[in-house]
Amino acid sequence: MFLSGLWLRLAAIVISIALLTGCGSRQVQDSLAGSTAQRLVTHSIDDLAAGLPDSDFAPLRGQRLRLETHFIEEGPLKDYADRRLALELVRRFGIEVVDEGPADLVMSVFYTSLGTDQGVLGFYLPLGFVPGLAETTRVNLITLEQFHGVSELYYFIGPKGREQRGALMRARVRTDAVGLPIITIPISNLDYGRD
Repeated sequence: MFLSGLWLRLAAIVISIALLTGCGSRQVQDSLAGSTAQRLVTHSIDDLAAGLPDSDFAPLRGQRLRLETHFIEEGPLKDYADRRLALELVRRFGIEVVDEGPADLVMSVFYTSLGTDQGVLGFYLPLGFVPGLAETTRVNLITLEQFHGVSELYYFIGPKGREQRGALMRARVRTDAVGLPIITIPISNLDYGRD
């Protein structure tokens, strides 16, 4: 009787620990420090521009288009996305993108995301409460560690007052890993190429 009660308590403790450590978290990374973060977001911008639909832009070949872009903050990331988008319009669709002077059409682009995010899903033992260890220190039992470059936009295109809204476009480039207690196994769609 005593042993069965002990086993029940032990099982309850093990199940409680498993439930407490089966966590998921997502964190937006503020900077693009490091090559991987930069490549994730720039590849996602490239995929986003390459995904512009022929049905909206092929009929505009030869026309002059003013590109007006908007994002939460001005900066190098938005500038990069603007240039990549303009290049796609010029090269693929034969549209003349103009900054000044008269334009046949205006395209208003609203970026809803340009950046990276990170997440961890699965089971792990958090060790950040131990003095001397970083807050994010953990021992993986089995986790999926996600690091993604995300780009999103939608646009309005057409003559002033008669603009048509395009669909929300989204591109995600990822470099993920399966975390185990002793080893982390990378799984990725980020093409690392050859050195």
